[in-house]
Amino acid sequence: MNTFIIIVGYLAALCMVLGYLPQAIYTIRTRDTDGIAMPTFLLMGLGSVFFVIQGCLLGNIPLVVTNEITAVSSAIITGIKIYNDHFRKRK
Repeated sequence: MNTFIIIVGYLAALCMVLGYLPQAIYTIRTRDTDGIAMPTFLLMGLGSVFFVIQGCLLGNIPLVVTNEITAVSSAIITGIKIYNDHFRKRK
């Protein structure tokens, strides 16, 4: 049973990273943030930070690593979004 739980954890980690990275890569390459809702990425990033904390407290490495990747991706996308929104309003 314990092996099954570990496998499920690693599969969840893989799905989260593979689901999140394409958006981050697209946004970094194109700088296109028009379709991104700021509250969504702020909340997702904050959720990832809390999961990192939980993973550290539980000693759950897949939870920590997965959410570090998604938190950094979210921070990058949010930064690009803020930059785009700020300078577009100036023009």
